[in-house]
Amino acid sequence: MWNERYNEAEYIFGTEPNDFLKENFQKIPLGGRVLCLAEGEGRNAVFLAEQGYEVSAMDMSNVGLNKALKLAQDRGVDIITQVADLADYEFGQAQWDSIVAIWAHLPPAIRQHVHGQIAPALKPEGVFILEAYTEQQLSMDAVGGPPATQKERFGSLAVLRAELAELEEITGIEKQRMISEGKRHQGLSAVVQFIAKKTDEHEFRR
Repeated sequence: MWNERYNEAEYIFGTEPNDFLKENFQKIPLGGRVLCLAEGEGRNAVFLAEQGYEVSAMDMSNVGLNKALKLAQDRGVDIITQVADLADYEFGQAQWDSIVAIWAHLPPAIRQHVHGQIAPALKPEGVFILEAYTEQQLSMDAVGGPPATQKERFGSLAVLRAELAELEEITGIEKQRMISEGKRHQGLSAVVQFIAKKTDEHEFRR
């Protein structure tokens, strides 16, 4: 499905970074290693690379990631790409200064698998940054988010707090905001924004 969507010259979500990430990337330790989940065409990964981070972008679409590499080349930066499925993706232990999930709407079982790996995969003081649509999006006159048949993929602050309890919350809010990201994300939209940190006190050990 995503290969088909990305298989056009246009960047369907645009080439500029997500606003929430752009406003908050400085919370990531300077020059750190960043993992961008479900990164698609690479606009956020490339932006972070432009800020001096060492960025790995993963997605299940090789077509999307090829466009990400082209965007990086056009912008004069390097990113690492990996074609993988979050259903069985392994994040590693204490590998990342930040993990970024922008519009990564997952089925509950996969979401829980992903969220269960966030805390152990972050280095101490590493941050998790997420923006997702909430179910209220279905009543908004906007473009973006999962369809009504996949309500279980929408984000919520309650779920994030429950599944990422090992982290120290920095920002957690459900709100409405204007979004303009290519042709696929447009209009006044309902979102959840979440940033949390792995502190020494919350360091996850197995």
